[in-house]
Amino acid sequence: MRGDSPTFSFEFFPPKTPAAAEILYQTIRDLESYTPHFVSVTYGAGGSTRDLTHDLVERIQHATKLDPIPHLTCICHNEDEVEAILVRYARSAIGNILALGGDRPRDIPYNKSRDSFQHAIDLVKFIRRFNESGAHPDRRGFGIGVAGFPEGHPATPNRLVEMDHLKAKVDAGADYIVTQLFFDNRDFLDFRERCALADIHIPIIAGIMPVTSMNGFKRIAELAGGARFPAKLLRALQRCENDPEGVRRVGVHFALEQCHDLLDNNVAGIHFYTLNRSDATRIIFDSLGIPRRRSAQTPTVQSSEEVRKRLAN
Repeated sequence: MRGDSPTFSFEFFPPKTPAAAEILYQTIRDLESYTPHFVSVTYGAGGSTRDLTHDLVERIQHATKLDPIPHLTCICHNEDEVEAILVRYARSAIGNILALGGDRPRDIPYNKSRDSFQHAIDLVKFIRRFNESGAHPDRRGFGIGVAGFPEGHPATPNRLVEMDHLKAKVDAGADYIVTQLFFDNRDFLDFRERCALADIHIPIIAGIMPVTSMNGFKRIAELAGGARFPAKLLRALQRCENDPEGVRRVGVHFALEQCHDLLDNNVAGIHFYTLNRSDATRIIFDSLGIPRRRSAQTPTVQSSEEVRKRLAN
């Protein structure tokens, strides 16, 4: 990660229907040739897709050359359950985990006080203790990623306290940060600078999600918990809101310009939120002129080792 080039990675979510599964597996086939440094797999609100997540992670690990990093959340989990998940991933030689607070379930009663892990830092500490137990085949254990919020964490309006919380996660053992999506690079660059001022010096990977439809645009606003949309982007989308192809071109172009600017500012990595579709991501990736990595020909276990070196060292 601190080498001579940034990382590039993609995020997938587990499919819930056969049709959605076919779309995802085609996306995986399309993107595998781009040799990303890793792909992340989401968990669902309240761990609602936990079994689907585990199965997808293991399928990617064993059936492709991609290196999966599963999300793991605090919501609706006790220590025994999380330990069982860690053991399962360790046996599959999964090298990294994203430790997240998680979204509350919407369709079932939920009492946060019953969770063994009240905050992401508790999960980070638990994974670090698991690493120290020697249960992972790699003597270093799992590399641990955590979330960052360039626009501010929606549950912590006090930005000073928010940075204290992030610093505590890093001190507890986090190896790298993957940010929430954003549309104004100034938010990311300022966040990165504030991290440095807080003595946070681990890699910070920027989360990018291209707008590809007006419906998707509205979903992004909901998913991101109050994402800010620059007037420049809103104006361009309004001009073509009744032209689906025009909207897609605007969204892809805007994301591409974000990526160019981030690379010019020495970003540690770019993580593409794909929504399980490859078209926009492939266009952006091709337009950036990024060479394919030769490590695509190496076995999955060696690829995992490379990710660990770049993210955890």
